[in-house]
Amino acid sequence: MSSYAFTLILFSALMHALWNQLVKRSGDKTVFIWWMFASSCSLMTLSLPLVGPFPDLSLRVIGLAAVGALCFMLYHLFSGRAYRDGDLSIIYPLAQTAMFWVPIWGILLLGEKVSGLGVAGILLILFGAYSIQLKALAWSEVVRPFQNLRDPAVLAALAAGFIYSIGAVIDKTGVMLYPPFHFTFLLVFFMLQFMTLNIMRAKYRGRIMAEYRNHRFLVIVSGPVIMASFLSFRYGLQLAPMSYAVPVRQVSLLIGVLIGVLFLGETSGRIRFTAAFLILCGAALMCIGLMQPPRLKDTNRSKPGLFFSL
Repeated sequence: MSSYAFTLILFSALMHALWNQLVKRSGDKTVFIWWMFASSCSLMTLSLPLVGPFPDLSLRVIGLAAVGALCFMLYHLFSGRAYRDGDLSIIYPLAQTAMFWVPIWGILLLGEKVSGLGVAGILLILFGAYSIQLKALAWSEVVRPFQNLRDPAVLAALAAGFIYSIGAVIDKTGVMLYPPFHFTFLLVFFMLQFMTLNIMRAKYRGRIMAEYRNHRFLVIVSGPVIMASFLSFRYGLQLAPMSYAVPVRQVSLLIGVLIGVLFLGETSGRIRFTAAFLILCGAALMCIGLMQPPRLKDTNRSKPGLFFSL
């Protein structure tokens, strides 16, 4: 993983934190996210003459983009249901279990290799992301989210983390098979279609234009921000092992804490600062370890991994 790829992923983390702050400041969250993706998709469409036309588009690439979009939509559906019905201090850590699965899939399915420093960095980022919403730094608090595995909210959070990790594998495979801009465009396009199916229901009638009128500036700004977030991450993902890229993007949690404290007047307790510090240390370890980059066993772009070559 080059320093260029690392920089792209860190920039993506910054943009990810920014668009989450925009969602936080919006009114009707579901409608605003639809507007955000509609704005981003429009910008990417206008950018196509500058980037160039779509290369030969296979059913495999279209399928990957559609299934990847579905995975990310299901992730938001399950995590949203979990947050609605469960305690934030329980649900948030469980939703971060995607960081546990991603390196496993990277090694088993994509043939990636992770160095000792990389493993240490991933573990620090995983624990930092896991603990950022805990109520206390105690072992009983760490294991509390797993103590009621029959709770539907807990199961939904675990499902969200698992589904996100599958989406990450599809993402990595897609950008190895197809140019990142065009694959990202397909991904955003399919996500927008899935969102549109939801937002066309009667309960949202009248709310679409109301959200635009009430938060027009946020809608306009959100398009370039989410476009920058999606594109920089996938360009970085093309150059970096998935096992590293996805955990490093969790730096967005650290950036979110800093934005909240420095610009929004939010208070942040000892646990959140400790968790943010762990994420920062994990990213630093991975940056140091990546000066000697782990390589895919098969670097041929047409064969990105065992799973999708079957």
